[in-house]
Amino acid sequence: MAEREKRPIPLEFEKPLELLRQQIERLKEQLASQPQLEGDVERLEDQYERLQKSLYTNLKPLDHLAIARHPHRPYTRDYFDRWDPQWIELHGDRKGRDDDAMVCGLLQLSDDVKVVAVGTQKGRSLRDKQQCNFGMPQPEGYRKALRLFKHAEKFGLPVVTLIDTPGAYPGLTAEEHNQAEAIAVNLLELAGLKVPVVSVVTGEGGSGGALAIGLANRVLMLEHSVYSVISPEGCASILWKTAEKAMEAAQAMRITAREILELGVIDGVIDEPLRGAHHDADTTAANAKAAILNQLKDLMKMSAEEVRNDRQAKFRAIGAFNE
Repeated sequence: MAEREKRPIPLEFEKPLELLRQQIERLKEQLASQPQLEGDVERLEDQYERLQKSLYTNLKPLDHLAIARHPHRPYTRDYFDRWDPQWIELHGDRKGRDDDAMVCGLLQLSDDVKVVAVGTQKGRSLRDKQQCNFGMPQPEGYRKALRLFKHAEKFGLPVVTLIDTPGAYPGLTAEEHNQAEAIAVNLLELAGLKVPVVSVVTGEGGSGGALAIGLANRVLMLEHSVYSVISPEGCASILWKTAEKAMEAAQAMRITAREILELGVIDGVIDEPLRGAHHDADTTAANAKAAILNQLKDLMKMSAEEVRNDRQAKFRAIGAFNE
């Protein structure tokens, strides 16, 4: 029973797979008294493997979105803890506030690579989610990140950012504290930063709230993450006046990692375990770390001016076309 409770919650499109798994478990419980059922168990296990591969090689955009939003998916602290159990967290924007939705610190990624790490945090329990504002940073969070970006440049450290946010907090307090200005300043400062910046979209990459820590030399995405200017539900509500058209919106916006790679907006896709990062956080963290180090290996050979020019050229090239 304890094992079943630990198993990640099945998503809507996974329910046929879950029903088949439960049937296999029931048959296994009967094997001791009815050994003749062994053949049926093997047949169903083979069917389970084939169905699993079929489901995960034919995912719709909204299926990827559902995986990206899974409540058991690894968040920023999960990655930092796995990459460097001794990492040092840094708090505050030095203007009187802190924001738990933005996690910042110093990490040792390998024997010779130390980085300044910044990422959004959604929280697990209801209390954590409320404390982290469901992963939607306020201006103080972006100003804290900005402080760490400047810290990285001062000490010549690369920057790694992890993005998993529906977007910046749209509430009254955020507007009162000048949310738009905080994001704009981050974009300006990141564009001119003279140390390498690598960003990874680990879940949702939503709007300017994601871009405020994602203007990087290299932008990577986990296989089942999404990146968009607005959520499919929000887009559908604007264009069709109903959130029920979210499927059409998701397909039109091309929000999945493979599609965005084809558009040239990102630089690579990081593989996840077959059923998503929440089924094997250790492997996902190891894959992400290897991808980040691979990108930093080349970027750290560049001069400060080359790093800055490389980043600016990357974003100038997005959306360019010839008539």
